[in-house]
Amino acid sequence: MNYLSKLFLFGSVLLFAVSCSSTQTATEPEANAPTENEETETTAEAVTATETWHLAPANASPYYGTGVEKAYAELLADRSPRKKVIVAIIDSGTDIHHEDLQTKIWTNKDEILGNDIDDDGNGYVDDMHGWNFIGGPDSTHVDKDTYEVVRIYDRLSDKYEGVSEDSVAEENQDEYAYFQEIKEAYQNRVERNQRELQQVSQTRQAIIFAKQQLGVESIDSVSSEDLEITGNESQQVMQAKQVMTFLKGNGATEKDIEDLENYYERVSGLEEYGLNPDFDPRHIVGDDYDDLSDRFYGNNDVIGPGSEHGTHVAGIVGAVRDNDLGAKGVAANIELMILRTVPDGDERDKDVANSIRYAAENGARVINMSFGKGYSPQKEYVDAAVRFADSLGVLMVSGAGNGSDNVDSTDSYPTRFYEDGGQATNYLSVGASSWQSDSTLTASFSNFGKSTVDLFAPGVDIYSTYPDNEYEFNSGTSMASPVVAGVAALIMSYYPELPTSEVRDIILQTVTKVDQVVYKPGTQEPIPFSELSSTGGIINAYDALKLAEEQANQ
Repeated sequence: MNYLSKLFLFGSVLLFAVSCSSTQTATEPEANAPTENEETETTAEAVTATETWHLAPANASPYYGTGVEKAYAELLADRSPRKKVIVAIIDSGTDIHHEDLQTKIWTNKDEILGNDIDDDGNGYVDDMHGWNFIGGPDSTHVDKDTYEVVRIYDRLSDKYEGVSEDSVAEENQDEYAYFQEIKEAYQNRVERNQRELQQVSQTRQAIIFAKQQLGVESIDSVSSEDLEITGNESQQVMQAKQVMTFLKGNGATEKDIEDLENYYERVSGLEEYGLNPDFDPRHIVGDDYDDLSDRFYGNNDVIGPGSEHGTHVAGIVGAVRDNDLGAKGVAANIELMILRTVPDGDERDKDVANSIRYAAENGARVINMSFGKGYSPQKEYVDAAVRFADSLGVLMVSGAGNGSDNVDSTDSYPTRFYEDGGQATNYLSVGASSWQSDSTLTASFSNFGKSTVDLFAPGVDIYSTYPDNEYEFNSGTSMASPVVAGVAALIMSYYPELPTSEVRDIILQTVTKVDQVVYKPGTQEPIPFSELSSTGGIINAYDALKLAEEQANQ
């Protein structure tokens, strides 16, 4: 369950607790709106996500998997890959020492670690496994940063805050209008955060109250017998039992409570950093931020202080498949180039562009970009980097975003579409599908777009690596994107002679077509799945490899 769904569920706890306080008997809570982990239609058999559901056969009940396992078993069993493919992970950093990743990390063989010399002359000193574009020269790191809308607001407010429209020169009218748009977006974001903080805080207090009244530390230790109302308990204990019954009845676990606590800390901290115009950690990096030609900054620590997201993404692409440990990656014969670019906040265009250039210049064949934002003030610089990578035949794969938005009409970055017209050829935008084959097949959070999103891939409850040799389920288009990147790398490793554009076309031509009506993301409005992306389908590794074999033999 992603944070927004969790918030919706737990937010009901407070309302339920309040309703409980006015009654002496237990009542059934009203049903919630569905999350991506809840059934919306009656099915003959209960289905749950497994740790490898996204690798399951593409056309077999109960999942719309990718057919990866079937491909290895039937198409690749007696064959050896012909080339190791470098996949760049542009993300928050990755635990390169993880037991399921350490043998898959790219090593720059032209660099000598620890001699403080740029041995290979690429501009980056001791870049053994990639680069950290949000690190400082003294081995420090940018951990938290602001959102892009905050940075734009801060930049323009000095010029236009408190200024009336009729006093603005004609040549500045467009910028003034843009500032008003940004100001409204910023204020809306602040107000939304305040509402979320209030809801999460109240919900958190209700759960703390219930635990204290029942004398328990973990919801997992509470049985249904413990929650039976005898009529002899106090009003407070009865209320606590009803809250706990509600939670457990909706499938909540102590892990969910921990996630809610983490979300509370995140939301409560946004006023200090993410939404604070006065917060600017860029001095840590030490570059001239306004000089886009200044490319050689940062440090070589690709793990960083917040590598959870990047570690999970990396494992989806290429966790070791045959070591009987926790996760299985999509592609076996790969190397993961780690580029730390994304802080806790919005990534900066300059860092994104330089990460793309680094990956392309240093041999990556695939770049995964599981990040996104709604504004891109230096998009021309990102576009130039995308053009450069595209010209070298590098496939760029990005998540479509998690706002339940139609990105045909809503801005979302990065994108294959250039600001001055045209688009990149070797680029795929990916929406997220769930493990349920009913109306909730489309992840409730996923962005979509008939023209802008190319295909969908599994992105709900994906099991993968986590720092310190841990493993977790996560959801997001951030998880769907590396599934596609992994399939692309898998094809390239067995058919290296195929041009990147052909690999992209093979992936699009072989999707599993979904001929059914689903919920439009974020709503219960019915919509044909075919209207949510240009292909109307979900990635199918098995069929893609079959077509690759045919085309390679032509």
